[in-house]
Amino acid sequence: MGFFNSILSKLGLGQAQAAETNKPVADQPVAESVTAPRAPEAITVVDVISQLEDREAASEQKLNWRVSIVDLLKLLDLDSSFSARKELATELNCPAELMNDSAQMNMWLHKTVLARIAENGGNIPQSLIN
Repeated sequence: MGFFNSILSKLGLGQAQAAETNKPVADQPVAESVTAPRAPEAITVVDVISQLEDREAASEQKLNWRVSIVDLLKLLDLDSSFSARKELATELNCPAELMNDSAQMNMWLHKTVLARIAENGGNIPQSLIN
């Protein structure tokens, strides 16, 4: 499981998708004829903002997850070390020129993580992504 999947898991996102991709091949029926493609399934929206605000209120630390990737990871009880953030940035295909500048990488990483959470059904407002 990748670092980003750990983030999704902490937020209750992505389990159905992961379960679907981990099905053994033997369980899947063999189609003998061409069938019509299935309609795409709607993504269930998860109230990520409320979850994060609840965690923030319960935290003894003053964390600003809305602007800091380090604080967001801490709020989710995940490793927020530089090496962990670098691993996450690599996993999410951070541009090479940003990887050598910690501040630039962190800003890119924060926006990208929030955008990816939104893509996976989290209710992240556009104002936090832009």
